[in-house]
Amino acid sequence: MTVRFPRNSSNSSYPLLRKAVRAAMLSTAMGISVVSTSSMAAEAGAVQVSQHYEIPAGPLSDALNQFARQAGITLSATPAQTQGRQSTGLQGEYSAEQGLNHLLNGSGLQAISEDGVSFVLQATPQSTALTLPTTDIKGFALGNALGSMEGYNATHSQIATKTSTALLETSQTVSVVTREQMDDQGSQTVAQAMRYTPGVLTNPYGATHRYDYVAMRGFNDGSVDNIYLDGLKSMGDSGTYSTMQVDPYFLERVDILKGPSSVLYGRSSPGGLVALTSKKPLFEPYHQVQATVGSNGQRGMGFDFSGPVDDDKRIAYRLTGLTDKSDTQFDHAKEKRFALAPTLSIDFTDDTSLTLQAYLQHDPDGGYHGGMPADGALHQRNGQRISSHFFEGEPGVDGYKRDQQSFGYQFEHRFNDVFTARQNFRYLDSKVKLDQVYAYGWTTPTSNELNRYYSGGDEKLHAFIIDNMLQAEFFTGATKHTVLMGADYQRRKTVVDWTSGSLQPINAFNPVYGNSAISYYSPTSYLRRLEQTGVYLQDLIEMDKWRFSLGMRQDWVETSDENRIAEAGRPLGTEISDKRTKLTGRAGALYLFDSGLAPYVSYSESFNPNSYSDSSGNPLAPTDGTQWEVGLKYQPPGTDNLFTASWFRIDQENLATKLPQENFYRAVGAVRSQGLELEAHMQLTDNLKVLGSYTFTDIEYSKSMVSTLSTADNVIENKGNSPTQAPRHMASVWADYKFDSGALDGVRLGGGVRYVGYSWADAENTMKVPSYTLFDASLGYDLGKVGLKGVDVRLNANNLTNETYVASCASLNFCYLGEERNVSATLSYQF
Repeated sequence: MTVRFPRNSSNSSYPLLRKAVRAAMLSTAMGISVVSTSSMAAEAGAVQVSQHYEIPAGPLSDALNQFARQAGITLSATPAQTQGRQSTGLQGEYSAEQGLNHLLNGSGLQAISEDGVSFVLQATPQSTALTLPTTDIKGFALGNALGSMEGYNATHSQIATKTSTALLETSQTVSVVTREQMDDQGSQTVAQAMRYTPGVLTNPYGATHRYDYVAMRGFNDGSVDNIYLDGLKSMGDSGTYSTMQVDPYFLERVDILKGPSSVLYGRSSPGGLVALTSKKPLFEPYHQVQATVGSNGQRGMGFDFSGPVDDDKRIAYRLTGLTDKSDTQFDHAKEKRFALAPTLSIDFTDDTSLTLQAYLQHDPDGGYHGGMPADGALHQRNGQRISSHFFEGEPGVDGYKRDQQSFGYQFEHRFNDVFTARQNFRYLDSKVKLDQVYAYGWTTPTSNELNRYYSGGDEKLHAFIIDNMLQAEFFTGATKHTVLMGADYQRRKTVVDWTSGSLQPINAFNPVYGNSAISYYSPTSYLRRLEQTGVYLQDLIEMDKWRFSLGMRQDWVETSDENRIAEAGRPLGTEISDKRTKLTGRAGALYLFDSGLAPYVSYSESFNPNSYSDSSGNPLAPTDGTQWEVGLKYQPPGTDNLFTASWFRIDQENLATKLPQENFYRAVGAVRSQGLELEAHMQLTDNLKVLGSYTFTDIEYSKSMVSTLSTADNVIENKGNSPTQAPRHMASVWADYKFDSGALDGVRLGGGVRYVGYSWADAENTMKVPSYTLFDASLGYDLGKVGLKGVDVRLNANNLTNETYVASCASLNFCYLGEERNVSATLSYQF
């Protein structure tokens, strides 16, 4: 891959609003054309003139990027060439050639040019340094924001701006989990990969692996609607059982953006979003196979093959596959997965690239998903506590089967040094079959038997999403603009057939299975549709040491729900639809000090259509979120270590609530979440990596959650209380050390501790879920040290002390048991 470091180149009102946005986009594009034309006309004679530079020490890629912009040159390089290299900076008067020679001194690299304007980075003839394969996509505008990197310290991300932006220069909190971190910590799900990220509760529903639930900054709506893959929304239906899940083995990195983010992505949760980046083809041969065995009968195998297809290395492939199965910690519940991801990248020219992707996954067994009453889970009932292995369902009934296939592409074309166009597309097809027997409360105040109910689902989902972007980089005087104009469209259709019923109770402390007769209730069947169109405009401004970000977006969202079976008061074919338009914005300012400090302030907004209906069957208004964030980032000069402190306040309106005896929701209430997050990513030595985080979250209902009925007994007053599944304190530390000499040469030791403070078990705040502390460990060894080149073994243990705990409670009847100790060993061979 080649990355070019750029050179200088100078309501009734909704239809009107839509026209205004389009006019603004058009006028911005026209202005960019005028500026770029005049700038390019003057650039040819500028590059040979000496000028003064004040480029601070830091990563070599950043120094070269700044130099190329200021010098007015184009510098072509691969991310692997600059990866991990540092620069001492550049101060003084230099020509373009002199400045490059100074920056590259001692790096083993040189810049070659035939015209004095376009330079190519090459290894010096005497250099013997190895160039590792890179998984960076062919992204001229995205650069190293999506690719692989060594260690735990990413330097750039595209999640907050859809452009390659340095984390230090992003005026919002962004965390990155690298491939190496996922491997070292033995992450088995995407949620587990984020266990050491501040502000994120990764196990709100306990030990289940079926979905990647992620609660961020105190917000958990019970869905996985905040997961994105390769820049596009995952497109599962959060109101059903059809949600997409990607195995972490297929990922290169996980980026986490905190706070509202609708300005670029449309409908989203106010807590933030999680962006997954899949493995991309390598242009150097790479082959790896691995086998894993572990506790609870876990066993699996995976392979990852990649390399160029042609001699010119214009076409490269990657084929990744996995098979995995486990008995899980719950009796009679199993997990099984088969997945395959073929990918092909084509470089038509140096300016045009296309990546074709597919992801095929078959989950015959989806494991366990259920909760227990607080009385019996949080504390003893009749002198006994519910076992963390207890299964309240029926072995002959329960099952979860999911088949998902997605196909897509990422296309990018650079017109010139100013304009780059990108288009991302994905189509998703999913089938889900669910049969679940679940518990809901005790049969009597003193019995040991749980009431049991049945839920059945047969669902088919079809969805596609496309995102078109035009990016322009230009200067107005000494000010650089990176303008992004985009339009995206998504469409989803889900056919759901649901059944429900009741079964005989079961003894929670001495279960006897076989009472599988179900008394069925009336079935329901719906055709659910969603359609969203959005246009957005963003300007990232670099003015000396200032960084400003401005963005706005207009969305048009339409949802509908048509019943396919006649219901009481709702004839066959009745359709309930809802159309909403929403304008959202974002603004941020950040200042870069020479010392590496970067204070910032930002404001952002979000909205999300509500999947609930009122007593008349009409959809509720979308929830709205706004956030103010003030923070300080610090990157010591000459390193890629990053320290972040952020204070935030999020207000969310139009929440939904209902009384237990009601079958409809009311749009009432609001939530305010505010708190502090601290994060540190440190490469202390060549051998020692350390991660640290702390989270304080103060979240409460800021408006009364009131259901106004005729009797005072039915009034719910929650103002000032905290929602469930929102710990007040969380903290974590992880360290990994690699020995490279002596008797322990080749050994890697890792260890971590995770603390989750207390949360509330009910919205009325009458009962607490106790805090818990978990320990994790990792031990690895490079068998190449004893002659087995390319062979590596790794042992991972999570919850090392086998702590028994309740992860959280969504209500007093649904508390979720935490994951017990699990140990796995992985043997891998790279060739």
